[in-house]
Amino acid sequence: MKVLIDEQSIKNRVAEVAKQIDSDFANKDFILVCILKGAFMFTAELAKNIKSENVSFEFMAVSSYGNEKRSSGKIKIVKDIDVDVQGKNIVIIEDIVDTGLTMEFLVGYFKNKGANCIKVCALLDKKDCRKVEARVDYCCFDIEDRFVIGYGLDYAQKYRNLPYIAEYTGGNNE
Repeated sequence: MKVLIDEQSIKNRVAEVAKQIDSDFANKDFILVCILKGAFMFTAELAKNIKSENVSFEFMAVSSYGNEKRSSGKIKIVKDIDVDVQGKNIVIIEDIVDTGLTMEFLVGYFKNKGANCIKVCALLDKKDCRKVEARVDYCCFDIEDRFVIGYGLDYAQKYRNLPYIAEYTGGNNE
């Protein structure tokens, strides 16, 4: 396992992104939609740094990986949000955007539900892996095509608890 982004670098960059979100949604109500399970740590850190009192939180789970290292390309909703988003401002919080398929699905989903404004916030962006165009409005880190774990990201539901982001190499000692 090789650490790619240390804990302090993550905290610093997430604080910067939170300021951008605060600025963009100043005096507006907005909903942060955490995409479970991978974005839970990222969302928690963002929440600690967003100063707006006009923010609410929702949680959604979608799946395209299963226990594999590559997306299957088939997105399914495992848990939907609990509120009507008609006319609302949404910020989708995702751990990683790679193929863009999940983000394309989610943005379309919220558009169809009548959301007013839809922004995408990603901890990590793997632009080289795009299969479809996917806009990321707030990005913490661009990374190369590597399989990463930690800070909410997993392999077979393990390693989410690591406070940093590391490349997973699949060794027995990891």
